[in-house]
Amino acid sequence: MNLVDLHVHSDKSDGSLSPCALVDLALLKGLSAFALTDHDTTAGLQEAMAAGQAKGIEVIPGIEFSTEYGGRDIHIVGLFLDENAPAFRAHIREFVQSRIWRNKKLCARLQEAGIYIPYEALLETFPDCVITRGHYARYLLDKGYVKSLKEAFDRYLGDHTPYFVPREKITPQQAVELILQTKGIPVLAHPLLYHMGKEALETLVRRLADVGLVGIEVFYSTHSEGETRQMQQLASRFGLLPSGGSDFHGKAKPDLEMGTGYGRLVVPQSVLDGLKAKRKELFHV
Repeated sequence: MNLVDLHVHSDKSDGSLSPCALVDLALLKGLSAFALTDHDTTAGLQEAMAAGQAKGIEVIPGIEFSTEYGGRDIHIVGLFLDENAPAFRAHIREFVQSRIWRNKKLCARLQEAGIYIPYEALLETFPDCVITRGHYARYLLDKGYVKSLKEAFDRYLGDHTPYFVPREKITPQQAVELILQTKGIPVLAHPLLYHMGKEALETLVRRLADVGLVGIEVFYSTHSEGETRQMQQLASRFGLLPSGGSDFHGKAKPDLEMGTGYGRLVVPQSVLDGLKAKRKELFHV
């Protein structure tokens, strides 16, 4: 059975492997395809797709949008993106500017607390990346301010620390609509990680389905068999397709493997085939 992984991160956001290295790893893992879904950026797509074409593995162009809903951080994955669509390019520029503002503010707050972490040093340490809190954590660890990535988030980077700087986010509905404008497939990422409760999650899914949500990550690294069945039932209830992936980051999640997650993840090729068929139905591509 051919297997795929439709949720993977590179070092263009908060992963540790380059887009080319991900292609090599996917081949090593025996995957037939994977989706590069970096946080709020498509910077690695061209590199990954070129490497995939050269080495005979399909790379699906994607993204993972950070959105806000009811005070929660909700992630929407977009698959089969056209990163050159005008509306999409304009939005990405706005997202980049928002992140730059937030990062500079966070650096200033940390430096006021005696932690020397200038924004320019982050850019030099992590060139050609969208700087996330994951990069801050690695910088703090490398410079000896903390002893683990977890400590970095617990003391300095988490939402409930004195240094936290919120940034402007779109709603999940807006993310779904934007992905559809690029003839992409919008998917609700890791729905059980939001710890919303059954009724609240169903309300979110209903609202997103009303604006065009296509899929839910039924298959995910942390899901038990029962949770996978639960998400399958939720998807069926709202006429949505299953998607899934490992949420591979590399060193940031050292026990989580591309393709197999924590050892139990299986995302069959049929999942990808179903999403492709739906895209053809929606957009005649």
